[in-house]
Amino acid sequence: MRATVIATFFGVFLTCTYTAKEATKKTKKAKLYVPQIDCDVKAGKIINPEFIAKCPPGCQDVKHRVYGTDIYASFSSVCNAAIHSGIIDNSGGKVLVQKVAGHSGYRGSFSNGVRSLSLPRWRESFLVSEGKPRKGVTYPSTLEYSSSKSTAVKSEPKKPEQDLKGMKSADTSNTSEKASDQGDTARKERQTTPVPTPGTEMATTTPTPTTTTTEPSTTVPQPTTTPAAPRTTAAPAKARPGLHRGRDMGSSSVHPAYASVVAAAARQVQAAQGRGQNTAFRGTSTSASNRNILLHNTGAQHQEPVATFQSAASSPAHLGFSSKEELNPKPLEFISQGNQNCKVDLSFLMDGSWSIGKRRFQLQKRFLGNVAQALGIGSAGPLMGIVQYGDDPSTEFNLKTYANSKDLRNAIEKIQQKGGLSNVGKALSFVNKNFFLDANGNRGGAPNVVVVMVDGWPTDRVEEASRLARESGINIFFVTVEAAAQSEKQNVVEPNFVDKAVCRTSGFYSINVPSWFSLHKVVQPLVKRVCDTERLACSKTCLNAADIGFVIDGSSSVGTGNFRTVLQFVANISKEFEISDTDTRIGAVQYTYEQRLEFSFDKYSTKQDVLNAIKRISYWSGGTSTGAAISYASEQLFSKSKPNKRKIMILITDGRSYDDVSVPAMAAHQNGVIAYSIGVAWAAPDELEAIASDPAKEHSFFVDDFDNLYRYVNQLIQNICTEFNSQPRN
Repeated sequence: MRATVIATFFGVFLTCTYTAKEATKKTKKAKLYVPQIDCDVKAGKIINPEFIAKCPPGCQDVKHRVYGTDIYASFSSVCNAAIHSGIIDNSGGKVLVQKVAGHSGYRGSFSNGVRSLSLPRWRESFLVSEGKPRKGVTYPSTLEYSSSKSTAVKSEPKKPEQDLKGMKSADTSNTSEKASDQGDTARKERQTTPVPTPGTEMATTTPTPTTTTTEPSTTVPQPTTTPAAPRTTAAPAKARPGLHRGRDMGSSSVHPAYASVVAAAARQVQAAQGRGQNTAFRGTSTSASNRNILLHNTGAQHQEPVATFQSAASSPAHLGFSSKEELNPKPLEFISQGNQNCKVDLSFLMDGSWSIGKRRFQLQKRFLGNVAQALGIGSAGPLMGIVQYGDDPSTEFNLKTYANSKDLRNAIEKIQQKGGLSNVGKALSFVNKNFFLDANGNRGGAPNVVVVMVDGWPTDRVEEASRLARESGINIFFVTVEAAAQSEKQNVVEPNFVDKAVCRTSGFYSINVPSWFSLHKVVQPLVKRVCDTERLACSKTCLNAADIGFVIDGSSSVGTGNFRTVLQFVANISKEFEISDTDTRIGAVQYTYEQRLEFSFDKYSTKQDVLNAIKRISYWSGGTSTGAAISYASEQLFSKSKPNKRKIMILITDGRSYDDVSVPAMAAHQNGVIAYSIGVAWAAPDELEAIASDPAKEHSFFVDDFDNLYRYVNQLIQNICTEFNSQPRN
């Protein structure tokens, strides 16, 4: 009997164990439900920071716009971006999407049957990869889309003010994020870190100081262990001795107050060198070691590094610093502000090919040194870096390496010729992708300029690489020396390569020099052209080269609540542009039967001032005379537009006009005004088309409700940028 009970119990135990295991297996095998999205869904419309979605067939269509290559602007179509990147084809499939920080430039390209467009800047980006879950990340089975409730203020009049404050916070947050972003490092961190929630996403965008800060126990580093600043190369190349490698080391984790101490110390060392006190100090391991000591120990209690510099003031071998001097530096006495009338970020592509020869390479270095001196390098003026090209390009030093002309000239003298062919096209592609980055000292507000030095002619094609660089806002100059003789022209890979490369073929962007021995004669002409920022056509992008006038319907049919929603729409568009006296300017007119100039183009010169002015516009109420409003805007706004600005009118109305709109609109078009019309509710489609510039379908929009206006913010900006990028070059 006892044996029977035991056997029964054991059998029940085995049955329960088996059942539990099967249940566990079923739980583990539960498949992730992948939500499906439409072809026109943009990444920015989905709130989730990381998700997997299924794209339907047939998304490979030009109407589903894509901006960027590898990294895409968030108002790109998710599915068409996945096709462009090769993750899926036109038959559809699963895609893993990861949101990342916005970029200062997106490069267009043609890939897998999809043409992506270039864009100078956008607030958010995304990456696409194979639609397989990453380990440790939970993916949503339902995607969360941004709704109109966040922007509509029809029922709550105070909400636009709150939204505008949110814009201010967002702008401030973006600025902080950009300042702390460490370029590719930050992007790689973001790609490899699970992002289950928006909060986690924010945490992964900023590298933590502990990744670069030296341990407190660090002692005086030996010269042999001084880490060199990496040379950025397009292909593996033989390492060269570093030039002033200690200058920027560790800057990503050093407090600004401490960094100024380091900068002051370095400048005093350089000043001593200039007076002949320590001619052997520059470039030696002792110099690098001493600079590292300051970087690792500034502000710490450890006193040994300071003692390294302490000696009698009369000693020719050392320059002494007291701890008081270290803690209370006066950097303004040593910082070179530079030529403030020439604020450009400049890269020279230096010809290092074998064809140039050693003697002419030295003449080229002397020329670059003279240009650096004539420019007046400084933190508030021009900054200059150099990329040497041959078979492959490599960065000799970037924009932030040297902040004055003297140091830059000394560094140029130390450059060694790398040899190889004259692959200019490859060098331009390298600069476009790698040089003008925030991590390399790119300032954003300064025009990007590339000056290409060419001995004879390139050994590869430059047209496509130049086009992509121009679309990124880079101004390309060519200085060609000893052009091909008539008997040599059959050897030129790409005839008329200069005209195919530069921003304009008027001769402003190209200088031909008959001999390397007469190169010194073009120093001043080149400097004058590079510093003429008003003529740097390629720095003008769709976001910084317009006068935008909003013409706003304030008639009785709109109503107070909806009028606030319209103002929110106007603010959402305005905040995407680079606003200043020299960049995009914003103006506004409100109309009923009458017209009122709310503010002119020259009234406000900062983004926040413009947003505040929009918020303060009061609802007028009255009839609807749209034709008279267009004429008024032409006279009061666009007649005062700057000659080098694109004149863009954005008109928002909710009904049919009491007067004719076609004649005033035609007059505006003939005066160079590009008109966009946005109709709401009872707006007349025929009038919207008459107001809009050609083609009307790309310049006019209709929404059935004010709360849906927000849907057209990205589309409107996208159309403005597409039209700008399609302008003829010459």
